[in-house]
Amino acid sequence: MERPRIEAALGHSLAHLAPPVGAAAAYSVRAGGKRIRPLLTLACYRAVGGEPADGDAMAVQAAAAVELVHTYSLLHDDLPAMDDDQLRRGLPTAHRVYGVPVATAAGAALQEQAFLTLARAAAEAGLAPRLPAMLRRLAVGAGVDGMVGGQYLDLEAEGKAVDGAGLEAIHRAKTAALFASACALGAMAGGGDSDQVESLDGYGTYLGLAFQIVDDLLDETGDAARMGKAVGVDRRLAKATYPSVYGIGAARRLAERVAGQARASLAGLDGDPSLLEAFLDYVLERLD
Repeated sequence: MERPRIEAALGHSLAHLAPPVGAAAAYSVRAGGKRIRPLLTLACYRAVGGEPADGDAMAVQAAAAVELVHTYSLLHDDLPAMDDDQLRRGLPTAHRVYGVPVATAAGAALQEQAFLTLARAAAEAGLAPRLPAMLRRLAVGAGVDGMVGGQYLDLEAEGKAVDGAGLEAIHRAKTAALFASACALGAMAGGGDSDQVESLDGYGTYLGLAFQIVDDLLDETGDAARMGKAVGVDRRLAKATYPSVYGIGAARRLAERVAGQARASLAGLDGDPSLLEAFLDYVLERLD
């Protein structure tokens, strides 16, 4: 039920972008994916008691903004200057189809549209007083203290010895920060109080870390056809990963422990946390 509304919001955000940049941006968004981050935004909206009559359209737009940032990160992550991936979501990566200059510009355009989408939605929903804090949450999750900074740390760590604390620092920024922003934005759109927002921010952080641990494990042990992207990339690039630092068995146990921390963060919410608990189950079940 939520997916079609997210897809419609994403399409609306990109409709006016001119080709070839707009075409590359739309290609990357329409490639699909699990839409975990925007679905988390809507789940957190519900978890603080948000109802359709209280601004559900705003929550959907906030969810779309998060997915636009995520897709921009994938598009740039795939570029030759970074991971030089050839396949994403089962399709040739954007730079293979449109060329590196257009793909680079499309990533930047997706980031711009994310913030415009969030600002426009907040204004239309009468949530202008919340807008500065919501924009700040998304910017922190996406920027040098979050995803962008984590990507830099990840690239810098290639071929170097990294311990567990260093690895966690990379992925708290690269992966978990945007998960946390997705959750916090949903709570804010639903009128959650500061304690609820921070609890769901913490849930998103731990969920993001668990997701990354599992992703690292799947790159080591998964199947490319099932995952829709190449496997073994981390080893080829000599990246610091949870299996390389901890070993496969210990990394699996760490994923379960971190997921438990995420589950504990849900205590005390007014709404129904069952969907958020299901996200944790889904992340761990990817290993089965």
